[in-house]
Amino acid sequence: MLSSMPTVVLPAPLRRYTGGVAEHAIEAPTVSAALSVLVQRHPELRGFMLDERGTLRRHLSVFVNGTQERAETIVQTGDRVMVLTSISGGSDTVEILVGTKKGLVVLRGQRGGELEVAGRAFSGLPVEYAIRDPRSGRYLASLADPHFGPRVFGSDDPCGEWEPSDGPVFPEDTETAVTRIWVIQPGERDGELWAGVDPAALFRSVDGGSTWELVRSLWDHPVRQKWVPGAGGLCLHTICPWPGDPDRLMVGVSAGGVWITDDGGETWVQGNAGLRAPYMPPEVTPTTEFCVHHVERSPSMPERLYMQFHGGVHRSDDGGHSWVDIAPGLPSNFGFPIVVDPADADRAFVIPLSADTDRVTPGGRASVWATGDAGATWSERADGLPTADAYLTILRQAFCHDGRSPLGLYFGATSGELFASDDGGGTWSTAARRLPPILSVRAA
Repeated sequence: MLSSMPTVVLPAPLRRYTGGVAEHAIEAPTVSAALSVLVQRHPELRGFMLDERGTLRRHLSVFVNGTQERAETIVQTGDRVMVLTSISGGSDTVEILVGTKKGLVVLRGQRGGELEVAGRAFSGLPVEYAIRDPRSGRYLASLADPHFGPRVFGSDDPCGEWEPSDGPVFPEDTETAVTRIWVIQPGERDGELWAGVDPAALFRSVDGGSTWELVRSLWDHPVRQKWVPGAGGLCLHTICPWPGDPDRLMVGVSAGGVWITDDGGETWVQGNAGLRAPYMPPEVTPTTEFCVHHVERSPSMPERLYMQFHGGVHRSDDGGHSWVDIAPGLPSNFGFPIVVDPADADRAFVIPLSADTDRVTPGGRASVWATGDAGATWSERADGLPTADAYLTILRQAFCHDGRSPLGLYFGATSGELFASDDGGGTWSTAARRLPPILSVRAA
């Protein structure tokens, strides 16, 4: 009978007791036996991993190939046994959903450390966006299948089976077809989800994503005919509900500007006051051709929003109706992603890119820029990031936070690298390498 040779992977805090070695191939039939052999090899681990009875301590969790298992679980050659630590008050582990050009990659591991690939879905297909609905715990992903077209898929286990939904699909009378699904956003009502697509349109689901209906009031708005495609197409890519008020919603369109409803989508108004379009001829004053790149609302102060524009970074303090320029102090006013601290409306983060056609980190220096005073000043956060010959492109949905304290930040590049910070951007580490080009990143 052949012996089993799993690999035990240790989190960063425990590697100091193994000479910095993270992975250990061990001949053992079960998780418990593998950990016992590891402790025999490195006795200093005993007090941190095992209690006086020789059983795994309660602050540790074990995952085999991405699935949490018990100590008596049988392991095989090729299995990866991850030992993850927890902190007081909650788990110190994280699950990151990474949409890529070649499928969905599910990463799990310890905050601030390297993350392991727990699973992969939709291999070979572009996954534009994936989230976990915090209300139901259900996972949702949008992808474009060349045979069946774009669809939203749902699952209770991102490493398991996924089920296609009924849409979003345009009604026949529109004579239009969905080409991309840019974003999925939980609403404020039970079971409510929103989806933004290309060509720019808003869809709503009231059953958790099983079926979808076009929001006709925005699609039929007479001004919509004046919207023009940006470089990435004519896309509705930003959806910002108002916390606690299901009737209030803001959406961003490239290039159609900001649109706001206060009556559940019955009527819409533009919110472009203060925006300037540097890509338009100086003699032209645009009315709708505003190339919004991304907008995020502050959960703690809903009337405040931050925008990354095509040639500007802006803030709104009136729910998106008007905007002020807050780009001074940044190395570039061009970029796509933006993140707002959910607990602090004055704190936001951007990743500038070189405008307009290059669209890489300026000067080959990868860095995140943070403000703690609503954009009055900015400071660079680059400790641990590649700051020489790093010409990275970070897309609008490829930057996120994990909502914890201290705040965890994660961003991915089209080069296939994922970077993480567990201290609000103070320090960074490379959490994953050699992934397909990254389109979206969300902490689940």
